Amino acid sequence: MKMKNQREEIKLVIAGHVDHGKSTIIGRLLADTNSLPEGKLEAVKENCRRNSKPFEYAFLLDAFKDEQAQGITIDAARCFFNTKKRNYLIIDAPGHIEFLKNMITGASWAEAALMVIDAYEGVQENSRRHGYMLSFLGIRQIYVLVNKMDLIDYDQKVYDKISTEYKEFLTKLDITPLGFIPVSGMEGDNIASHSEKMPWYSGPTVLEQLDQFKQEKLPEDKPLRIPVQDVYKFTSNGDNRRIIAGRIESGKIAVGNEVVFCPSGKISTVKTVESFNSDSSVTTSSAGWSVGFTTTEQIFVKRGEIAFLKKEQKPKATSLLKTRLFWLGKQPFIKNKKYLFKIGTAKVEMKLETVDRVLDASTLKTKQSNEVRRNDIAECILRLDKITAFDVAEEMPETGRFVIVDDYEISGGGVVVKALADEHSRAYESTVRRNVKWESIAITEEMRAERYNQKACMILITGSPDNTLRKKLAKKLTEKLFHNGKFVYFIGMANLLYGIGADIRGIGEDVRPEHIRRLAEIGNMMMHVGLILVVSAQEISENDVRVLKTSLNGRGDRLITIWAGNTITTDLAPDLKFLENEIHGADEEITKYLKENGFIFSFDLNNSLG
Repeated sequence: MKMKNQREEIKLVIAGHVDHGKSTIIGRLLADTNSLPEGKLEAVKENCRRNSKPFEYAFLLDAFKDEQAQGITIDAARCFFNTKKRNYLIIDAPGHIEFLKNMITGASWAEAALMVIDAYEGVQENSRRHGYMLSFLGIRQIYVLVNKMDLIDYDQKVYDKISTEYKEFLTKLDITPLGFIPVSGMEGDNIASHSEKMPWYSGPTVLEQLDQFKQEKLPEDKPLRIPVQDVYKFTSNGDNRRIIAGRIESGKIAVGNEVVFCPSGKISTVKTVESFNSDSSVTTSSAGWSVGFTTTEQIFVKRGEIAFLKKEQKPKATSLLKTRLFWLGKQPFIKNKKYLFKIGTAKVEMKLETVDRVLDASTLKTKQSNEVRRNDIAECILRLDKITAFDVAEEMPETGRFVIVDDYEISGGGVVVKALADEHSRAYESTVRRNVKWESIAITEEMRAERYNQKACMILITGSPDNTLRKKLAKKLTEKLFHNGKFVYFIGMANLLYGIGADIRGIGEDVRPEHIRRLAEIGNMMMHVGLILVVSAQEISENDVRVLKTSLNGRGDRLITIWAGNTITTDLAPDLKFLENEIHGADEEITKYLKENGFIFSFDLNNSLG
């Protein structure tokens, strides 16, 4: 939805090796076209004079004092620039290898790129690495500036050699550069006007080329994708709307659309489309806009889900995915370590499953390795802690790019190549079918929680096969909660095995996932009606927990695991653990835990149930 008289805008990134003159070119461009605030140029020149240092156009852009001291750009500086044709947001991406991840952050916004190469130094490691990153991020409109031509006496042969070498490299990345421009940022040659010092060049100036870039169209014609940012509930003045909010990454949404949420599979119809900071009503919205909408049924969805139209292509959903990623962390990307995976608005813990191959971004040579080192590109299989929604980047780049966080720092980023089936696929598909067909009534989980003074949850008490303490503790806890006025139910695995699981032959590992899935279905119904379900089951593993969370879908954060016994005999990382000599008072400790975490209470409900 383009506003009337709104000028066209393009986001442009400037990339290249350290000291190859990116900031100087931008500074010169701003100065030569009178795009600077009044007095800015004179103030910077005067500051250089007072400090007895030569003036550089890069100082117009490098805002940080320590950047001017070191002569390098640390962050991806942004500035606005206008021509008669359009507006530009120019991003000066750092070239120093220390700040390569900032370059990725900057370039990820861009529709077009200028790659800067020093004519005197020629193509360098980061020139190739940044070229790969632009390809990696899907930027195809690239013009190469061969800078500092004044240092080589404007020699055409040097320019031709660099152009040929770098074009061959980009060709290997399936990129055809739109062209090359010989420039001097310091002297202003071919920046805003043609240079008389290079009569052999007859192509466009940098300024002319900017206006030749094509604006990337918003993906309005693609399937709808709205990663859920948050869900807002209003209670003042009788307002009971539950507004689902997020940015429309692609497609369109309108009142009356049937929307499905992935991965939960929950479905409803758009009742209203809400506009922010406006009293005017709207009935539709499209890609590029942040939007809020309500549904005809009160469904509970969470941040990280993706809304799409039932009639359109659905996102992928799995916990196992094939990716191509770029690693920037100080420590190598290794197996058997937990990282945080962020895609869209979803955040989930993950591990590196396998490294298929590693690629050196500057040489494009491949090697076999069990880890990914800094500045390497790799094709990897990642295992997420739970089923997550996304798209394959080749089909839907808007929801197919991710970052990996290690120790609170963005240490890698990449694209999803393929969604792989995992051992939870059957449970997930069953859950989606159940959610699509689920029959609801007007009594919501929030209403039940307010009535019962408790938040529904599943308490799973486990232990080794030869230890009966788990069952004793589970029954004791159930009785305690009941006598304290709570709505609670106990189930032992025997209740399931010889009841709704009686049609399953045997109790071995080959049928265990189905028993666990059926336990989750019981738990889902019990929690839906607001109960606290206490379960006793032997030797629960992390895989069992993942199956449970998949089937509990949307309620997995209300699964509490407890180990009873001296030794944990599986890979489970329980929420609570009690040694044999601690069992006597364990029911009190669990009750305290439930109170502290908001599962049982005596006051009005303040927490979103999700």
